[in-house]
Parts: sequence; structure tokens; C-alpha cells
Amino acid sequence: MNIHTEDTKSSSKIADPDVELVESLPVRKADATTELDARGIPVDPETRRSEKRLKLKLDLIILPLMSMIYLFASMGRSDLGNAKISGMAEELRLSPSSYSNAATIFLVGYISMQLPGTLLIKIIGPNWQFGGAMLMWGLFTALSVLISGTGSLLAYRFLIGCAEGFIQGTLLYLSFWYTYRELATRGAIFYSTSSVASAFNGLIAYAITKDLDGHNGWRAWRWIFLIEGILPMAGSFIVMIFVPPTPETARFGFSAAEKELAARRAARSHNDPEAKLEWRKALLGLKDVHFWLLTIIACSGHYCISSLGNFLPDIILGFGYDIVKSQLMTVVVYACAFVGMLLWARLADITNARGAVLAASSATTALGYALLIGLTNTKGRLAGTCIVAFGAYANTVLTLSWLSMSIVGYTKRSGFRGRSSFHVLMVI
Repeated sequence: MNIHTEDTKSSSKIADPDVELVESLPVRKADATTELDARGIPVDPETRRSEKRLKLKLDLIILPLMSMIYLFASMGRSDLGNAKISGMAEELRLSPSSYSNAATIFLVGYISMQLPGTLLIKIIGPNWQFGGAMLMWGLFTALSVLISGTGSLLAYRFLIGCAEGFIQGTLLYLSFWYTYRELATRGAIFYSTSSVASAFNGLIAYAITKDLDGHNGWRAWRWIFLIEGILPMAGSFIVMIFVPPTPETARFGFSAAEKELAARRAARSHNDPEAKLEWRKALLGLKDVHFWLLTIIACSGHYCISSLGNFLPDIILGFGYDIVKSQLMTVVVYACAFVGMLLWARLADITNARGAVLAASSATTALGYALLIGLTNTKGRLAGTCIVAFGAYANTVLTLSWLSMSIVGYTKRSGFRGRSSFHVLMVI
């Protein structure tokens, strides 16, 4: 699939921008002692060592900060399912349609804020935008202990979704630091925190249901919301202080030489630190057929992930497990999702055949659903659920990293990513 960009074309096998960058520079003749990379380009050994040291720092500083943001966001997104079977549905007398509405209204807020959440990164600043979003959704989650009926539940879930929409630009932000050939693997580590978060939710809900249900007159679901609201509020201050807006403006942990090298690496991925938001380009993707094809892929993947995240505790409860065991068994499913995300993304980076890897992960998801439909025994259906998670959760990182690699220019890249997420609402 060819994706037309502002000044280049890309396909499922992305053209390497390092070649384009080298071809624009004076060519240095290689002698017998000159090291060549896989493409036959002379490489200074000291520069290569410096780049390895820089990547290690990025993996220890930038990637964990972004992963922490998404970890807490995923906890806030999936805690509704755990709260439902921890007394919320009973205490609030929620009907199945009311619960479904609460899950959907979160997505309405989340998706409606994703386009501004990507376009405004350079105006607000990544540290203030991401940190402020964490502070707000943490506050709204903690205040969910005050919910007294369906109306207040819908209101709080909508506000939490709106706040979380402003972290949509986190993978775009990672593309400021990592080259194309590094992004899918790092994106998988980043997105795999969603499965880790859901597993944490299961463990937290398991412990709370066991030990805190009824404590101080609160059912377990209120404790779940309180604890999972305080955590992102505390993390928001770390993000505000330590997340640098661009490689050139990093204040902590990077030397001047490392910042210069990071800026050169960003240029390889067509990132311009002086790029400004150009509103006339924000809607260009609507005229591109490839945008719509990627949107269909993203919608399909998000549909699987959202339905699994919101209803997994109920699904496992339907297999015959009790409430406490159901909370614990969600951890097994999300562990499979974690492994799948890392595996599929690594394959995409190694082979550079991103479309083929995406098709293979989607086929695995279809196999899992077929097993769920065809099997009747508990262990087989649980295995089918694990296979669904193993294939489905990789869809997001594969689609968005492919998109980030294929679109040139800050405005167009941001607009593509924000609008592709917005259209997910059509299938939820």
C-alpha cells in the first residue's frame, strides 16, 4: 500500500530515510579500514558508539516516561470493567445498556479530543500537555467515589475520556527521538503497558475485593477508583518536570553532544524542530485514499481492543469462575497481549514488511474468535480469549507506527493520527 506524503511516497516496506540523508551529503571514499553499514555507507565507529549510548539513554529516560503515561491512562480506561463486578453494577442498579453507555461515553470524550491532542503538542508543550492530562483524569477518577447513579457515572467517564485524549500524541512524540527502524519496537514497549496496566487492574481489584470490600462503608469499586485516581496525579508532576519538549531542549540527562546527535537522528525521520502547526494542511488526509484504508484497519483493531478491555471481567465471569477468580484470570489474558505486542512489533522492525505483519496479527485474532465461538469447555474458551488478545493488541502499535513512519511533516502527521483515531468512534 503506497501512502503519499507531502514530498515522498512510502509503502508497507518503508524506504530508509538514512539513505536519503547520506545521499544529500558529500560522499567519502571508503578505504580498507573504513567500517560500512548494511547499506554500504561509511560509518565512523565513534559516531556509532555514541549513537548506541544515546539510544540506551533514550530507552532509560524518554521511553519509560512515555510508557508511564500510557500505563496510567490504560488503567483509567479499563478500570470500569473491574469496578462493575466489584459491586458497582449492584449498588448503582446498572442495567447492561447503562454500563455499555458508560463504556461508550468514555470513548466519545477520548476520541473527540485526540485531534487537538496531537495538533497542539508543540503549542502547549509535551510536558505540560501530558502532565496536565494525567492530573485531570486522575482527579476525575478519584472523584468517581462520589458517583451515586447512572447520570454521574456517565458525566465522570466522559470527563476522564476527554482528559485522556490529550495523551494521544505520545507515540508522535516518540517519533521525535527514534528513527523509523527503531520506532515499532519502542512503540510496542510503550503500548504494551496497556496490557500491563489491565493486568495491574486485575491484581488491584483482586486485592481490594478480597480485603477492602465494605471497609469504612465503601464497596470495593469505590476503592478501585480512589486508588487508581491518586496514582496518575502523583505521576503527572514527574512528567511536567522531566519530559523535554524536543531533543534540542532536554534539560536533564543529556550532554550537549548527545542533544546534537539526537537532533540529527530526528532529522532522519523528517522531524523539524522549527516546524509549526499549519492549519491549511490539517485536513489534507481526508483527500487521501490511504488515510481511509488505514482508518478502517485502525477501527477494526480498536473495536476488538475496546470490547475486550471493557467486558473481559464479565466474559471470564461467564466462563464459570467466581468474582474474585475472574479478576485474577484477567491477568493471564493481558500477559498474552503483552507478549503479542512485543513479538509482532519486533517482527515488523526486523522484516520491515509492516503490512504483512499486521495481516498476520489480524489473522491470529480471527482464529481466537473462531475458537471462542466453536468451543464450549472453559479452558478452551479461555485459551481462545488469550489468542484474541495476543493478536488484537498489536494492531494499534503496528498501525500507528506505520503511519508515523509514512507521513512527512508535523501538521500532516499529527492530523493523520488524530483523525484516524476519531473515526474509530464510528464503529464503537
